[in-house]
Amino acid sequence: MISQQLNRHWPTLQPYWQLARLDRPIGSLLLLWPTWCALWLAAKGWPGLHLFAVFTLGVVLMRAAGCAINDFADRRIDGSVKRTAARPLATGAATARGAVQLFLGLSLVSLLLVLTTNRLTILLSLPALALAFCYPFAKRYTNLPQVVLGAAFSMGIPMAFAAVQHTVPPQAWLLFTANLLWTVAYDTFYAMVDRDDDLKIGVKSTAILFGELDRAMTGMLQLLVLFALLLIGTRFELGAVYYSGLAGAAALFGYQQWLIRDRQRDACFRAFLNNNWVGASVFGGIFCHYLIN
Repeated sequence: MISQQLNRHWPTLQPYWQLARLDRPIGSLLLLWPTWCALWLAAKGWPGLHLFAVFTLGVVLMRAAGCAINDFADRRIDGSVKRTAARPLATGAATARGAVQLFLGLSLVSLLLVLTTNRLTILLSLPALALAFCYPFAKRYTNLPQVVLGAAFSMGIPMAFAAVQHTVPPQAWLLFTANLLWTVAYDTFYAMVDRDDDLKIGVKSTAILFGELDRAMTGMLQLLVLFALLLIGTRFELGAVYYSGLAGAAALFGYQQWLIRDRQRDACFRAFLNNNWVGASVFGGIFCHYLIN
């Protein structure tokens, strides 16, 4: 019965499924890896089923909510960009009202999840929500919208520490900074895909700001990420297996720089996607450290 009803309503629901990017999990994964890193570091291992479920579901839902409000903000320009021309709001398959309702609904469910934690985590969820809402509009007013995205993508880190330890230690902000820098680097690759279109329609990005220095700047950001993660290793007294994961991340950064060497659209997009394995490598090092210790 449920299956039949889903099949009947799927043509109506499908555009909103796509609007939330639930058919493209890369964004959720890029959010999950640092959030899981924070949970494991805060708990010194498995954080428990409750917190693991809350943060995993919360990340997926808030990423979907962010995509919905992003497409609402970009509904009049997505049709002019090659990569986004087929998005549901650009084609008319979904409505602006439906996008706002989806954002509010997903945000509400995420809030209900956070309410099962503690007061500090709940308070930190408020700036997290504000950043998720503001990012799509930032690209109209600043050349550094990727920094706003980096802050939004990193809020799960202090929230994870707050949920586990009821406080946010300085080391958590070091991880926050590493993740913010990483996000700026990989989202610059993403923005390099759209740079020509963005210049025509007046949308701002770090790819446009960096210009011909884009490769040097992203490379420098990646080096800073690795330095911050080395400091994380010392602050949390992580062992050799963690540094092996970090070495894997460094090798992947090198591969990404090779991919973007000619600034081709498809290659820049592949470099962006490759960051999923960077997150997996770093988390794998943390996970294995606590597994064997």
